[in-house]
Amino acid sequence: MHGVIGEKKMSNEQILADLRTSIETWDFKLAQSATQAAIDAGMSVGEIIGGGLGKGMEVIGKRFNAAEVFLPQVVAASKAMEVALNLLKPLMEAGAGSMKGTIIFGTVEGDIHEIGKNVCCAMLRGAGYNVIDLGCDVTAQDFLDAAEENNAQVMAGSALMTTTLESQRELVEARDEMEMDVKCIFGGAPCSQQFCDEIKADGYSATANEIIGLCDKLCSQ
Repeated sequence: MHGVIGEKKMSNEQILADLRTSIETWDFKLAQSATQAAIDAGMSVGEIIGGGLGKGMEVIGKRFNAAEVFLPQVVAASKAMEVALNLLKPLMEAGAGSMKGTIIFGTVEGDIHEIGKNVCCAMLRGAGYNVIDLGCDVTAQDFLDAAEENNAQVMAGSALMTTTLESQRELVEARDEMEMDVKCIFGGAPCSQQFCDEIKADGYSATANEIIGLCDKLCSQ
């Protein structure tokens, strides 16, 4: 009996390893087969993304920052991620009625980096959130309009350049000016807890894994 349990655990670990590899090597076929294997094995969306696909995307992000891979490879990895997420869509939508909350996500105005945002969006969707991804170079007004239209609890803004940190500040100021009841959270390489405190943001997330706990806390308040 113990042997059987061991084998099942082993196969799930192998599936997660395949999911990570499929993103790291932008292997579309492996992304499809490994995701299907994960679904067949009864793994949760959170586990598939958090322990597999998201981990692969984090590696791509680190390799990109270290100039070991370049934009075409990042785009290819993102496309492999899309292949996997399309397979997971029915599972995500099945839980849509019981979504934890709605999060508006975007890279702030003046910034076109999307890797960190894409990983965070995938992680949050896997954790049961309705995530509306506005893409990159998103103005404060676009954030606020989307939050109002979708009755969102949280607006998450990513910045990868020091010069675009001011766009994070502007979003908080615009939210306060409109007196909207929506939380502002931020992240990205130049961003910090200290900066978020300074601009009176509601939260800071250093990694894609941390953002789930942060949103859980804010959406339950």
